[in-house]
Amino acid sequence: MDVKEILAQLVSFSVLGGQSNASIAEWIEKYLEKHGVVYQTVPHATENKRSIHCRIGPPVDGGLILSGHTDVVPVEGQPWKTDPFVLTDGGNGKLYGRGSCDMKGFIACCLAALPTMQSSALQKPLYFAFSYDEEVGCRAAPALAADIKSHYEESPKYALIGEPSMMQPIVGQKGIVIYKTSLNGSAGHSSRIRQEVSAISEAARLILWLEEKMDDLIQSGHIDKRFDPPHTSIHSGVFEHSGIAPNVVSDHASFYWDVRVIPQDKGKSIREDFDAYCRALEEKNRTKWDQFEIKTVEAHPDVPALDTSEETEIVELTKIFSGRSDLGTVSYAAEAGQFAEAGFQSIICGPGDIMQAHRADEFIEIDQLEKGMEMMNRIVKWASS
Repeated sequence: MDVKEILAQLVSFSVLGGQSNASIAEWIEKYLEKHGVVYQTVPHATENKRSIHCRIGPPVDGGLILSGHTDVVPVEGQPWKTDPFVLTDGGNGKLYGRGSCDMKGFIACCLAALPTMQSSALQKPLYFAFSYDEEVGCRAAPALAADIKSHYEESPKYALIGEPSMMQPIVGQKGIVIYKTSLNGSAGHSSRIRQEVSAISEAARLILWLEEKMDDLIQSGHIDKRFDPPHTSIHSGVFEHSGIAPNVVSDHASFYWDVRVIPQDKGKSIREDFDAYCRALEEKNRTKWDQFEIKTVEAHPDVPALDTSEETEIVELTKIFSGRSDLGTVSYAAEAGQFAEAGFQSIICGPGDIMQAHRADEFIEIDQLEKGMEMMNRIVKWASS
């Protein structure tokens, strides 16, 4: 099968983040079995989903992990002109389909290159690492990276995460964590607003505090001009469950907020400062109503940022693999930070344009797929030297 045929098969699996990826995982496993590749799975503890990893080449130190995720984002409500789960050649150099760009194009390149990898005299091992639930919090990557480290006697050294970057080596990504904060106020007549505790009013104070915290970080010099915006962003995107009537003091409110950190900042430290403010607000309001409480929980796991030094070996290697020497950073989160945290020299580089990801009529240019295959050939050449 060539890369287009494999991509067509991968696109046909409508596996959304959070859902079971058993169908696409089984297809990949059968493809590996057909080529005589022994693979390992890393199953979810309770649900029918799993990551897959395998090694091609000798069991020696210094190998390269090629990593991608099998899940995609929803299409419901988007104005698609084609069936999103049927790869469609537009006759304009573009292949349309959900996940064609993000990031089944990269996985298709990996699988299409497998016969070449097997027929080459590899001196260094290459590894495939395919995860699930990336689109809902990069949830599987930590366990996948840990299993790779523990399963093989040898130690892989590098990890290339094939997110669509137009084949540009990406050395930095922002981290992300999303929280849900809930407040309970004291229901009462709105004429008693000075005697009651309004959950809506106190939630508004918290949201303004978060915005001011972002501004404080900027003013104190927490700037990284490699990113756009060049600072940690804190944003409240959903406000819900807030009151029952205009003339009743709200006894409940909740909101979601996300933190996208530059490498020098940590979502954990921002959460600690927020919690300290919440405790002070609780103490103040309990003089009016002693049951006032603010609770904050993670709604999206804390995904670490990526900050790979330009002097790192994987950067120089990826310049060769990709044919591009210009380095970049991205403001979205990906699994690269998690592979780096696990101890692998990590980088992002893959075919396709991230501008096409998550949109209606998502596509990958055929030229980008071809460039992805050229990268695989260069990787095989490196692993054979």
